[in-house]
Amino acid sequence: MIESLPTEKLQKVLASIGMGSRRGIESWISEGRVSVNGRVAKLGDRVDEEDRIEVSGKSVVRKPQRHRYLLYNKPANEICSRKDPEGRKSVFDQLPKLSRQRWVAVGRLDFSTSGLLLFTTDGQLANKLMHPSSKIDREYAVRVLGNVTDEVLQNMRDGVMLEDGIAKFSDIKRGREEQEGANQWYYVALMEGRNREVRRLWESQGITVSRLKRVRFGSFFIPSAITAGRYMELPLKEIKELYHMAGMGPQRSKKRR
Repeated sequence: MIESLPTEKLQKVLASIGMGSRRGIESWISEGRVSVNGRVAKLGDRVDEEDRIEVSGKSVVRKPQRHRYLLYNKPANEICSRKDPEGRKSVFDQLPKLSRQRWVAVGRLDFSTSGLLLFTTDGQLANKLMHPSSKIDREYAVRVLGNVTDEVLQNMRDGVMLEDGIAKFSDIKRGREEQEGANQWYYVALMEGRNREVRRLWESQGITVSRLKRVRFGSFFIPSAITAGRYMELPLKEIKELYHMAGMGPQRSKKRR
């Protein structure tokens, strides 16, 4: 009896070779852009190493390439999409060009939000880092305008019902002692990255956010040498830390400062 070859989910295979995130690839499959052995693929399809895969009519090279990993200090006024109908600058325009791979952003930041973004060509890793089950906290420096009372701060710690569910900060700390006119700085942390979640939490209390910057993702901070608009390739020690945070590796490095 001839044994069949082992199979894996189509989106997992494409993500593992750097074609994109699993979620993005699932959208391609739903849109009919992916075919296997000449047949339009559907969600749930599995493939083995001998199957021929095409994306948008182009053959996919299955031989895995060495993955890459970047930390980028996003300036305000850049979008986190590859294309924009309004012609605004994209974070992807600032990254190194790749051959037969794609940069996948680990989460997104709003157009007017600056700060730390991680990128990798390992779509499976990116998907794990973004998933709420990984329980990775994000920290932001936020400048706000309004009457920030103890009650307001406690409300945001306890949880506020937003249009897409309850949201709360896991930590809130007062920032700089010197205030900028009527503005005040705070550092806030939360365990997920829903759309505009930090801004919406403050706005639910009648407080306006005038500046927002992500300063930490898990154990990763922005090195002082990486100014706005610049990136750095992550060294091996920090790559291992990424996989550890995602629950994909046994080793752990110390926090970066």
